[in-house]
Amino acid sequence: MTPTAASAQASPSQTLSRGIRALEILAEAEQPLTIAELADAMGVHRSVAYRILRTLEDHSLLVRDDGGRVQPGPGLAVLARGVSRNLQTAALPELTQLANALTMSAFVVVWDHAECVTLVTVDPRHTGATVVQHPGSRHPISAGAPGIAIQSAFSEQEWHEAAPGIPYRAEAAEARRRGYAASHDEVIAGVSSLAVPVRVPGGRPAALAVVYIRAAQDPETVAAALAASAARIEMQLG
Repeated sequence: MTPTAASAQASPSQTLSRGIRALEILAEAEQPLTIAELADAMGVHRSVAYRILRTLEDHSLLVRDDGGRVQPGPGLAVLARGVSRNLQTAALPELTQLANALTMSAFVVVWDHAECVTLVTVDPRHTGATVVQHPGSRHPISAGAPGIAIQSAFSEQEWHEAAPGIPYRAEAAEARRRGYAASHDEVIAGVSSLAVPVRVPGGRPAALAVVYIRAAQDPETVAAALAASAARIEMQLG
């Protein structure tokens, strides 16, 4: 392959990149957007945004309401269902049990470059005192118990090899020693979190976590419940 051909093959698709960016903007928006608002957020002319939206609409990745505003469509749910499908399937019963037994929001995050992304979450029944971690929400891997837990699955040397440029937190070494990570006031003000790593065969580690405003149980007891659930998830993943 010639250098020119190799370069052309490696060149990213601007149209695809814009389409993905449009979906990211819509997913982060608190309400449906007009085409003009979306075009401004994307930094493109309205006609360019309109062509991209028509394509996404054809695949049900977005929909328009009666006023012509756009929002994420049901096709995204179909795509999301396939993300770490085995991990989602194995984790959901454990999350449900943890959330209701501990009266805390329970969730699984996966490592994505320099961030943690919430994959699936369960809030406890019959209580208003929950802290919602929406699937798809992101926070830096360098902040919060889930990121510390993911780092703790590695030694410091292993982490530097796996994630060059992302510092290895001192708290990760402590979490590696005691088996769980803890944080307070890092991702959401006033909120605490406990997390343990989940080792995924053939993939990067994830983390199983709970968040709470005021703990009703001893952190060691909660961490033990998380570790037991993580072990069962890992067993199902093989």
